[in-house]
Amino acid sequence: MEGTIDGIYVEFESLPGFELALQSLEPRSSKNHPELRAVRNITVEDRDVQLATVFVPDQQVDSFLRKFEEYATENTPGGKPRNQKLVERIADLRLATLEAFWTEAADSFPSPDERTWWELWLRERDGVEARVASFAEQTDVTVGQSRLIFSERRVMLVQATARQLASAMGVLDDLAELRSPSIAAQPLADWSLADQSEFVRNLADRVSPPAPDAPAICLLDTGVEVGHPLVSLAFASSDAHVCNPRWGPDDRQGHGTQMAGVALYGNLGQSLLSNQPVTLSGWLESVKILPNQGLNDERLYASLTAQAVSLPEIARPARDRIFVIAVSAASPQDAPGAELGQPTGWSAALDALAAGQAIDVSDNGNVAILEDEHVSQRLFFVSAGNVRRPYELDHLTRSDLEPVEDPGQAWNVITVGASTELHDLSSQTEFNHWTPLAPLGELSPFSRTSVGFKPQWAHKPDVVFEGGNAAASPERTTVDTPGALGVVTTRSTVLGGRLLTTMTGTSPATAAVSGMATDLRTGYPDFWPETLRGLIVQSARWSTQMSRSTPGKRKQDHANRVRRYGWGVPDRERALRSADDAVTLIVQDTIHPYRKGKMREMHLHDLPWPKEVLAELGDNEVNLRIALSYFVLPNPSRRGWTRRFRYASHGLRFDTRRPTETRDELRERLNLLARAEDEERSPAADDSGEWFLGPNERVRGSLHVDIWTGFAADLAERATIAVYPVTGWWKEIPGRDRSDLGARYSLIVTIESPKVEVDLWTPIAVAAGTAIPIEVRTEP
Repeated sequence: MEGTIDGIYVEFESLPGFELALQSLEPRSSKNHPELRAVRNITVEDRDVQLATVFVPDQQVDSFLRKFEEYATENTPGGKPRNQKLVERIADLRLATLEAFWTEAADSFPSPDERTWWELWLRERDGVEARVASFAEQTDVTVGQSRLIFSERRVMLVQATARQLASAMGVLDDLAELRSPSIAAQPLADWSLADQSEFVRNLADRVSPPAPDAPAICLLDTGVEVGHPLVSLAFASSDAHVCNPRWGPDDRQGHGTQMAGVALYGNLGQSLLSNQPVTLSGWLESVKILPNQGLNDERLYASLTAQAVSLPEIARPARDRIFVIAVSAASPQDAPGAELGQPTGWSAALDALAAGQAIDVSDNGNVAILEDEHVSQRLFFVSAGNVRRPYELDHLTRSDLEPVEDPGQAWNVITVGASTELHDLSSQTEFNHWTPLAPLGELSPFSRTSVGFKPQWAHKPDVVFEGGNAAASPERTTVDTPGALGVVTTRSTVLGGRLLTTMTGTSPATAAVSGMATDLRTGYPDFWPETLRGLIVQSARWSTQMSRSTPGKRKQDHANRVRRYGWGVPDRERALRSADDAVTLIVQDTIHPYRKGKMREMHLHDLPWPKEVLAELGDNEVNLRIALSYFVLPNPSRRGWTRRFRYASHGLRFDTRRPTETRDELRERLNLLARAEDEERSPAADDSGEWFLGPNERVRGSLHVDIWTGFAADLAERATIAVYPVTGWWKEIPGRDRSDLGARYSLIVTIESPKVEVDLWTPIAVAAGTAIPIEVRTEP
């Protein structure tokens, strides 16, 4: 092939525990010298072995082999064998195979006939792309459009089998390394329709639709394009609804179809670039709640949302579904002097719908949420809302000043903010020398927070997820939003043009977390919506960057971290499975809070603690995470919403038995705490030092989460966890008290030993073979 140099590839293997003399493998004494192409490390019998692949031009083979002859026959002036450093570290050399160029984990090398995407790392020299194109044309290899150019290497993306690429070794001397694709998927969004179609068809062929009884993600948005090849696999035209028939169900603004791609596939870019099968865990439903142009009157959103929820429930009453709303409005709270975080009609409607109140849509279109009629509880995911342009360099301060938008302050929903791990701008040459605005693992510049909420209102967002990044110009005078820093997703072809695009903000974050919930619902069909909400939040963790940005030690500093980042980024695997060193226990129960205006029940749960294991750990540090998740009914009378006790039907709290405390002493202490809340006094908090938030701060909203950190031996004596009621409007208005029907709650408890390798799972699994003991204490 024109422009190539004839030669051979040789692979060198080091002695175990030694590194090769890499500089000696690439002498630069002549023009066409041997060239080191790839280096990788493997482990052999628990010892490191280094492998190096060298291209030796034909005219240099004799000279290269002479080094080994000189080692055997000649000494240096110092009396040592010549080329000793090079030769004595070599355990083996052989003609290289294609695997020699693979610098990823050895067990991840594709099978010979598996057609997949590869990164070709090529020598940067004239004609290299033409030679690759010629090879591809002769061998039915697909060449991607993305290019990444360094001073000595050019990276190209090709789709081929390992057997096809192996034939390149005889005709291409340009090959230096092979890797799995790490070129960002974002450039796919800028490719032509024809090029995108190749990737989309490849993925569609690998997708298995959801199981017939799988749950659905119901998007309340701008509609979703039914015919998109990646969406239609889980979306039927009969599941496309519209609140106003004049709008039509199709997506003419594009936002709903973008949401669909992330909700169904999560990291769609990764799926497009891989060659692995994809099984969808949930169906898709759409209810169009926005007109084709513009927005609705904000006063209509409460009734529109109720109507939208009713449509798929009427069409498929037996289907389990999760509702997603990434539409938000700047509420009247944004006015100067208004109380930020206070419920609105829209957020209260969501709280009522989540709690299971029924919906009635009359023939004339009037919508009513029925206080006295109850159906199944519902799970809602709501976006926190986005910071508007222009974006600012000090994006964290801007986000802290921009409050979560309506209806994200609703108590019973999962409100999702945005974080970001996107930072690679190399695929967009027009942004050379620009820098990502947010560091890796930081809050996305587009996300809003509840740092400015009044203290009595709920902490929002509950969690954060990938929502893209912005970039600052070299002079730090301009902030822009390159596509390379967005989330890859599907694009509505109704708008014309391509099949893929990128999106940013809290919308893709909300869609992604809702997709995680379908995995949980599929894996655990008996879990309540309250439990799914608690598990997702319980699985979340703050990144190192988030902790670094909020280093304060006071409880208020901790609360502000939660009001900015929620409880961090949720993790699907952590939510689905316990690990050996992190075990999660779940209790689903019903409590009867009040009788005749007084506390009625208190639940004491004796959990199967691994006491002996914890005692043996002694003064090693462990974490106890507790989440108490329940749904409240909002007071239908808007008077008194300025006080949280009058907004919620009931309140629940949790606490643990202290090491030296008897059960009677625990009950007495909790009665005093409940009484203090009834009287709107701050309860005594002498045990709050080891809790991240403490009992005064963790009680906002209807999802209470806290982390206890202390000695393992101390935790061994805290195996009793209490759940007890505090005041609410059911208690204050006995005539409307629904305590006899019971109030559901989920208690989710996780024990972690992050700094010590210890098996917590086995003793808990054995003890949990029987039901968790519970004492229901009925107050006289």
